[in-house]
Amino acid sequence: MTKFIPSAGRRRIMASTFILAFLRPGGRVAAFSFPRIPASPAARRSMISSGPSHRLPRLGPSLTTRLFGTAEKSPASVDAKSGEISAVESQIAAKGNEIRALKEDGISKSDLAPHVEELLALKAKLAELTGEAPVAAPKKEQKKKKQNPPKQKQGGKKEEGEMSINELRDSRLSKAAAMRDAGAEPYAYVYDPNRTAAQLAQEYEGKLEPGEEDETGEHTSVEGEVAVAGRIMARRVFGKLAFFTLQDETGAVQLQFDKKRLGERDSDSFKNLKAWTDSGDIIGAKGTIRRTDKGELTLYAREWTMLTKSALPLPDKYHGLTDISKRYRNRHLDLIVNPSVRDTFYKRAKITSSLRNQLDAKGFLEIETPVLHTQPGGAEAKPFETYHNTMDMDLTLRIATELHLKRLIIGGFPRVYELGRIFRNEGISTRHNPEFTSVELYQAYADYDDMMDLTEELVCGMASKVCDSTTIPYGEHTISLERPWRRVTMHDVVKEEIPDFDFDLNDQSTLDAARSVASAAGVPDVQNLSTVGYVLNACFEELCEPKLIQPTFVIDYPVEVSPLSKPHRSKVGMVERFELFATGREMANSFSELTDPVDQRERFEAQAAKKAAGDEEACDVDEEFLAALEQGMPPTGGLGIGIDRLVMLLTDSPSIRDVIAFPLLKPDA
Repeated sequence: MTKFIPSAGRRRIMASTFILAFLRPGGRVAAFSFPRIPASPAARRSMISSGPSHRLPRLGPSLTTRLFGTAEKSPASVDAKSGEISAVESQIAAKGNEIRALKEDGISKSDLAPHVEELLALKAKLAELTGEAPVAAPKKEQKKKKQNPPKQKQGGKKEEGEMSINELRDSRLSKAAAMRDAGAEPYAYVYDPNRTAAQLAQEYEGKLEPGEEDETGEHTSVEGEVAVAGRIMARRVFGKLAFFTLQDETGAVQLQFDKKRLGERDSDSFKNLKAWTDSGDIIGAKGTIRRTDKGELTLYAREWTMLTKSALPLPDKYHGLTDISKRYRNRHLDLIVNPSVRDTFYKRAKITSSLRNQLDAKGFLEIETPVLHTQPGGAEAKPFETYHNTMDMDLTLRIATELHLKRLIIGGFPRVYELGRIFRNEGISTRHNPEFTSVELYQAYADYDDMMDLTEELVCGMASKVCDSTTIPYGEHTISLERPWRRVTMHDVVKEEIPDFDFDLNDQSTLDAARSVASAAGVPDVQNLSTVGYVLNACFEELCEPKLIQPTFVIDYPVEVSPLSKPHRSKVGMVERFELFATGREMANSFSELTDPVDQRERFEAQAAKKAAGDEEACDVDEEFLAALEQGMPPTGGLGIGIDRLVMLLTDSPSIRDVIAFPLLKPDA
């Protein structure tokens, strides 16, 4: 076997010296060198035939062709191919230098991968041009280069992608210690940024040509230098130039650092920037605004300040924080790396602010009520139980704010509300969380019709504030919040799904027939229901509720499922109650509130009987509330809105956990 070996480690057609090697039996190699080869094919053949001074054996035409190309190639084609090979080799050398520089700057493996792939592609191209097939052995030798002296001079430094979490923490904390040793504080006390990323984008929109700098601050109202602060999301260092992506609460802005420019104020500034900073650090920077040659708005820094040294790295740039459970457990990281999540919670804050502003403008007062109750009430739900040591009392966390707010109405406040947390020891799903936020409000001298009008007004006001529209996307649907919304009785909406369900709620003789029709329609467990009203409600929840995509008021409920609502003024066995549904979910609940203390006592006693029979969601008789009600409560309309589900609707979020900053989770196994 023969192999044509370049003297400098690379094969060149027009090299000054060549080596011809023969692999002899037993693995021994015999090699011969000879001088520059003439460009002419005829001259090359003549040279081989006559034999060089070092007496190479005469080579046959087959081997001559393999070594020097076919005889038909012209000098011009040889020169062209030589030029192409030289160009590829130059590209390989440049790419290799770039990769080494990126490694020294601490680039992650995932970021480095595209550069390595490009280098391998160039090497494959060179092998094709030269006719040499790449072999595995050199790759193994390249891996051993990690032990070469140049690498040892760097102290065996690992890339971040190769470090354990403890090694990463130690590396970063050592940089914080180095800063302190140099007289710099890695955890600053204060900084005064005068511009955000969003403000800069707005001020410089349509201004500055590519490559132009606003040296005098002509396009900003800031006096002096622009100062920004935020977290380093990306860090790219190229010799004497560096570019960082800085993220603040409004967005991202690029920072440009130049060694010479920084050195005008601190000769070590650029060196320290490279040595001390990592992605995830919080820094401040001052300078002027320019556009790069590619047109990107950039703060051209004159100085920088470490504000907080991050001890842990950010999640991987490409794979990110994608596991949904890890996102919920590490919400701080979720907020850092996912701008859409931050946007959801910005919108949530605006929603609650808009709600409060609207209610305050209508004369409602927000008054806080107790979270700890001596007995649960105001809803049918299983409470969380607790105990007060000093008072030796069993207590529950509130399942509603209703009864205390009604006592405020009795006391003389005509319009009251509370926006706060509710706690129910119930199941967890994409629409249920054990603790959630609701607003309950009560208005004297109003009924459930007034509450429907108020609900439309409040929800449309919040949508306009947050979404700038009353037509919003939700999943695969487009939701129209344009008023008025559909209003339909529970009985009528059930008949749309079960036309044969036409039973008198007050005629218990029809109970078996109602159960049979409901069971035939696929409603489960109806045989255990004791009244036609319960059967009607079960049919609605099973068959109708999931199909109510557009905003719909379902009105006039059976009295059995509404223990705190006033009897309907014209429909026996029904109450004046509505629930608002959208996207197949309940959004709000409202009554014409029950003001008759005798009727209220009877309903409480019916609930207490259910609890004694084992219903964990039924409530007891609340004597304190009954005593207040006997003092007299004016006609009152009440409304409760689930804030979390409303935020889901207005932010197009599929799960309630997406809109609760820190949802309750099981311990991480």
